[in-house]
Amino acid sequence: MVGDSLSSPPSPVDANDQQSNGTPSGTGMIQARGLHKRFGDVRAVEDVSFEIGRGELVGFLGPNGAGKSTTMKMLTGYLYPDEGEVTIAGHPLDGDGRAARARIGYLPEHTPLYREMRVDRYLAFVAAVRDLSGSLGRDAVDRVIDATDLQGYTHRRIRTLSKGYRQRVGLAQALISDPDVLILDEPTSGLDPAEIVRIRERIVTMAETKTVLLSTHVLPEVEEVCRRAIIIAAGRIIADGTLTELAEGQGESLAVTLVVDEAEGARALGEIEDVTQVEVASRGSAGRVRFHLDVLERFAVAEKVSRLAADQGWTLVELSHEVPTLERIFLTRVRALAREEASA
Repeated sequence: MVGDSLSSPPSPVDANDQQSNGTPSGTGMIQARGLHKRFGDVRAVEDVSFEIGRGELVGFLGPNGAGKSTTMKMLTGYLYPDEGEVTIAGHPLDGDGRAARARIGYLPEHTPLYREMRVDRYLAFVAAVRDLSGSLGRDAVDRVIDATDLQGYTHRRIRTLSKGYRQRVGLAQALISDPDVLILDEPTSGLDPAEIVRIRERIVTMAETKTVLLSTHVLPEVEEVCRRAIIIAAGRIIADGTLTELAEGQGESLAVTLVVDEAEGARALGEIEDVTQVEVASRGSAGRVRFHLDVLERFAVAEKVSRLAADQGWTLVELSHEVPTLERIFLTRVRALAREEASA
């Protein structure tokens, strides 16, 4: 990313210390070991460790203030951890930082673009900062313009572009050095649905040849493109695995939509045997309330819910089994941590 490169531009790495792909053999592409970071009395990140291998596209999730952006800044060298170590493609940031940063493409949540510059001149500037001069720089600019579909916009000033196209310019600058690792912080934030789909498609394409860590609040986006997710809350990793692995142990659940007084419905549903938790999932028109029930055995509870609705004269609009979604997994893990910290 430009801001970092201006202060410490990466230099080309000697071909003798790497494989043809630029990475020492036998290493993960992103390795975080025991990362800690505090800001005064605030504990932002505490003992965060994970490893991401070549070719993985991993979702990095957490509520606001969980430590996601702080962790990503430590992975890219924008912040240094108080404790712990980051290694990128086998190169430790603390000790071999130039070689590590040379392998990273970073798209922060708020991309610091030079808005008065033309798109092509801005990208040429980024290429020069990345030690890509002459024909190498021109080829790099042409490559990223093609990769992000910016043809036809290269002579436009960045400030005149829509948010979606500015985000494409941000992706282009992250790709300019053809990095092994891409770290993307909220790449679709604030975009319209059509642009979200386009950016998502580009991320999937990039993941065919690169390791990608994707931070986003759009959980269906992670379900759509990632096989693995890492969840952070209160500065700690609370879950890490494939979506199938994270769904294991979630238990069974039902979705129930009733035309009912919300408090009355929640109380009565909570009194059904084998219902372990009742949550109001949403509220609709005409008195409709959608409840989420955590249950021990869904078929027996479903029968009891049907009988209860009939006995009480409630209109039963929906009764279905809920397959664990990433959103449900995320909320369950985060709320469990909150209860644990509250009781500590």
